[in-house]
Amino acid sequence: MTVNLDTLKSEILSRLAGEGFVVFHGYSRLADSDSFVAWDLEHQPDYRMFLEAAKQAGVKLVVYNERVFSAPMLEDTAERLEAANLTGEERRSLERRLREFRPYEGFTAGLEMSFDYQGRVYLFRISAEWYEDYLDLADEIDGASEEEAEEGDSMSGYYSSN
Repeated sequence: MTVNLDTLKSEILSRLAGEGFVVFHGYSRLADSDSFVAWDLEHQPDYRMFLEAAKQAGVKLVVYNERVFSAPMLEDTAERLEAANLTGEERRSLERRLREFRPYEGFTAGLEMSFDYQGRVYLFRISAEWYEDYLDLADEIDGASEEEAEEGDSMSGYYSSN
């Protein structure tokens, strides 16, 4: 599903205000809660249905979070790539793929809305397709670094440091 999140962001904020929700601009709650229920975005992609469910449950406060893609995010990933022990061709290929994300700096990468109801956090989360691709690339880079660390650990104990 291709969605312009910058447009959707404005639409969501207007809808929240129009429906009388109190909007709390907070951090992502995904990592903070082990007791959350994620909205089925694949089968029910309309955020209005999520807000309607909140309204029907009597919810007044919605936590809103947006992630904007930034240069520091790219720089952090580039530093992790630099630290990874890769062949020259592997490194160049990953660097080339990483540079492809520069034009997205300043764009909205993800939106999240959540509310609490009866001890659980209910979560609506959507990300841009290009951001999902970026996260996959970052995971690939991190995986290369982890493989290197594991390979280094597997040889410990075989050679004496004397």
